[in-house]
Amino acid sequence: MKFLFASDSFKGTLSSEEISELLAASARKYFPGCTYVGIPIADGGEGTVDAVIKVTKGSYKKVAVKGPLFEDTEASYGVIDGNSAIIEMAAASGLPMVPTEKRNPLHTTTYGTGQLIKDALDSGFRNISVAIGGSATNDGGMGAMAALGVRFLDRDGKELSGVGADLEKVCDIDVSGLHPAVKDTVFTVMCDVNNPLTGPKGATHTFGPQKGAVGEILDTLEEGMKNYAAVIKEKLGVDVDPMPGAGAAGGLGAALTVFLHATLKSGVETVLDLIKFEELLQGVDLVVTGEGRIDWQSAFGKVPAGIGHCCQKAQVPAVAIVGGMGKGAEEIYEHGIESILPTINGAMDIEEALDRAKELYENAADRLFRLIQVGMALKK
Repeated sequence: MKFLFASDSFKGTLSSEEISELLAASARKYFPGCTYVGIPIADGGEGTVDAVIKVTKGSYKKVAVKGPLFEDTEASYGVIDGNSAIIEMAAASGLPMVPTEKRNPLHTTTYGTGQLIKDALDSGFRNISVAIGGSATNDGGMGAMAALGVRFLDRDGKELSGVGADLEKVCDIDVSGLHPAVKDTVFTVMCDVNNPLTGPKGATHTFGPQKGAVGEILDTLEEGMKNYAAVIKEKLGVDVDPMPGAGAAGGLGAALTVFLHATLKSGVETVLDLIKFEELLQGVDLVVTGEGRIDWQSAFGKVPAGIGHCCQKAQVPAVAIVGGMGKGAEEIYEHGIESILPTINGAMDIEEALDRAKELYENAADRLFRLIQVGMALKK
């Protein structure tokens, strides 16, 4: 028997690596002599670079960058091979980098994310994936593009720095200085939201409040984003406003698409492609995946759905061990997952479940491999 363990982490309790170790211990108990591979998996959010680099045996490159408030800091991106790199915008422009009392997207920038991209281009990487979750910004991606040589100008021809407050000041865009390697580079944006740039479901109103935008700040940013979209349409001939995913990461999705001609793709699908998951499935009898809580949303861009689709295609059965099941969890069966085993095995509140996460997972793994034994006996 050969098993592949590829679970998302259970946030705040168990890492992907710890889950793989628990599954391996249980598998060996019931199937002595079995072989297995355990890999960390992420869906384009926090930990994506670490997961990809661990599986691909890549490396990290550290870069001096500007943080969300233009403070000097350092950030790393992942080097997969001589041609491919993976960047998490949260490493340079993430919300946790801004103290709570200073959170105001009028003042934050994606400039540091642009510096990471620039370094990757300068280093010769021509296949670059960018995970854009967890941003502290609502600058339309102006900061990132400014770091790559795009100039955003106000009515007096003065170059803007690229913060949220600059959105309403943009009158012209000069792309003549855009990094020359962009035209020879394939950019993939790891994005699982379809929000447009403006409007009730746009970047500002959907994601702004969690970044510190309230009241008049929201109104200022929204009007600025409308101006930004209008200038892009006038100067570059691209109607970016209704583009699905344009509003991701405070409008960085729009900038990456317009200026770098990036393709927006599901985060977990991108991760599975980068780690060559289909090759890892060769000779595997069963895949065990999972996440902390599975519900109807899990069918849209989450780890179990991504794993399930690949397994379905390769005709390898896959099951999910999860912390808990919510409404519509069974929809995952349409996406290649054959069964769901919750770790919760009795009446308990969330605090107890979190405190006992390891014990409960061990018990669920034990139940899984016992059941597989029964199934094999029935087949005989």
